[in-house]
Amino acid sequence: MPLPAQRWGAPPLLFLLLGLCCARRDPGRPRNVLLIVADDGGFESGVYNNTAINTPNLDALAQRSLIFRNAFTSVSSCSPSRASILTGLPQHQNGMYGLHQDVHHFNSFDSVRSLPLLLRQAGIRTGIIGKKHVGPEAVYPFDFAYTEENGSVLQVGRNITRIKLLVRKFLRSQEEERPFFLYVAFHDPHRCGHSQPQYGAFCEKFGNGEPGMGWIPDWKPQHYSPDQVQVPYFVQDTPAARADLAAQYTTTGRMDQGIGLVLEELNNAGFRNTTLVIYTSDNGIPFPSGRTNLYRSGTAEPLLISSPEHPSRWGQVSSAYASLLDMTPTILDWFSVPYPSYSLFGKRIVQLTGKSLLPALSLEPAWATVFASQSLHEVTMHYPMRAVQRGPLRFIHNLQNRTPFPIDQDFYVSPTFQDLLNRTQAGQPTHWNKTLHGYYYRERWELYDHSLDPTESRNLASDPRYAQVLEELRGLLLKWQWETDDPWVCVPDGVLEDKPSPQCRPLHNEL
Repeated sequence: MPLPAQRWGAPPLLFLLLGLCCARRDPGRPRNVLLIVADDGGFESGVYNNTAINTPNLDALAQRSLIFRNAFTSVSSCSPSRASILTGLPQHQNGMYGLHQDVHHFNSFDSVRSLPLLLRQAGIRTGIIGKKHVGPEAVYPFDFAYTEENGSVLQVGRNITRIKLLVRKFLRSQEEERPFFLYVAFHDPHRCGHSQPQYGAFCEKFGNGEPGMGWIPDWKPQHYSPDQVQVPYFVQDTPAARADLAAQYTTTGRMDQGIGLVLEELNNAGFRNTTLVIYTSDNGIPFPSGRTNLYRSGTAEPLLISSPEHPSRWGQVSSAYASLLDMTPTILDWFSVPYPSYSLFGKRIVQLTGKSLLPALSLEPAWATVFASQSLHEVTMHYPMRAVQRGPLRFIHNLQNRTPFPIDQDFYVSPTFQDLLNRTQAGQPTHWNKTLHGYYYRERWELYDHSLDPTESRNLASDPRYAQVLEELRGLLLKWQWETDDPWVCVPDGVLEDKPSPQCRPLHNEL
């Protein structure tokens, strides 16, 4: 992943964001949190050295943030990721195994204590604007909510003027002596060619003022030609994929302008110097080896944390390993709210395996390990995977590797994937770092050394030189699965037997 190589020139919004160089929290006012989450967003920003795209507002926020270069989602799927962000529990523990909406109908377990629930109980006002995509309501309650549950996700997630006005409404109704947690979940730059093809592959035409597209007053659309984009190593370099990326850039730009509006509202309401601002995304970009994959390309996320109380770290880059499972403990720590003692299904007391990231705002930590767990995306996409990354080493366990890796609906109809299908069927060069067969059929164990192989092209799981490392990482991953009550802990060659104590009973199924 590219790293910020230098400090950037100051875009117009920078002075609005930075204010005085030594800003501190007003001790007479409560702390607040603004969490901003992109939908299928990646590293398409100047913050992470993409010079092809214009993202002045993210770049300005980075000047006031600690920039993480090793941040990862714990699951590369929308609802499971959002549930993990808001609970601090991996998807296999909180119950959100796959997508929440429509026929998929996945929900977190009724007794899970989510972040908004705990904050509400602590007297902190909670708000959500944009894409919620988790349930049930009793587990994820918000005091102020404008989401797809009570309106159009296009309006609350992509119409940046509407988002601006909703943020203003929330902040103007905020009691000055009461802390708040506001979660702004953009629907950009998510694909929409599957559901609203009239707006383009990424809804890049929505609100652009053309006939039938509507008009978003605050949006100044930026268009990119296919030859301008930077093609990630895991995407084929073809005209179709480049055009797809160009459309994604346009919707990323809309989100960037929306972030600028949100931060301006925060400043105008007088909350800048009391608010912890976090920006990240839910999962990998919707391209090959991206979303729904546990490769680095599917799990690595942008992460900016801007604390008004830690200006010494503004603009600095952290190499520490962070997980989106760290979001709940970080925000609880900021508010000094303890995590409760409770159990799920009468089992062990639930423990957060994530950590607060606040110490990194004072001193660079030595964190070097993150875990990931994926079971489904759409209800038909059962392909459980578990992974651990320790430093440069990424270990993946594909629990059902004898079945082909599944492809989700909106990615299937995308120009990029159709291009791969057509080229493969015609026997033409794909200009991709993989073959379609190799993408579908994977080894049970995958091990990559990013210090030698940053594109994850050489599986070292069978290399005798890595045998000891492989066993260590397998053991580390298995320990985490037991600690988080993973129902898949014995799959595929054993059965989990809970009584008299949890154990794996062998199947002798030749795996």
